Amino acid sequence: MASAGRLVGARPLAPRARHRRGAARTAGAAVVIVLVLALAGGLGAAARFLVDSAIERRSRLSVPVGTLVVNVTACLAIGLLTGWLGAAADAGPLATVLGVGFLGGYSTFSTASVEAARLLLDGRGRAAAAHAAGMLLVCLAAGWLGLTLAT
Repeated sequence: MASAGRLVGARPLAPRARHRRGAARTAGAAVVIVLVLALAGGLGAAARFLVDSAIERRSRLSVPVGTLVVNVTACLAIGLLTGWLGAAADAGPLATVLGVGFLGGYSTFSTASVEAARLLLDGRGRAAAAHAAGMLLVCLAAGWLGLTLAT
């Protein structure tokens, strides 16, 4: 007589075989997550390029405003995402894809740092300091606002 889910005469899988099957499933899921992360990161980088380009074309200021807008909106979004998904019991892959993938590709601390360094090299120390300090403070406030709104 067969028990549910097992053929007559079939032996149950040895613990090692079950472990290998679970490890293969886990490895396959990890590959899918990495591919989806790469796609989301690429989309975030493309969005950053579009937003930054649109703002810089219209800006009359002598400091790079596009990167500021991108980083502030990224900090607001990650605050909102963290607040909304932080309360969810199982938001793991979604939070990773949106937070690490899309918003990681969208935001850009390195560009902001290079822009401040260029201002310094141009002899505009005050503008460099204002750009760097302003970016930090406004981004911190945007992250706080996102968390506050979402919780």
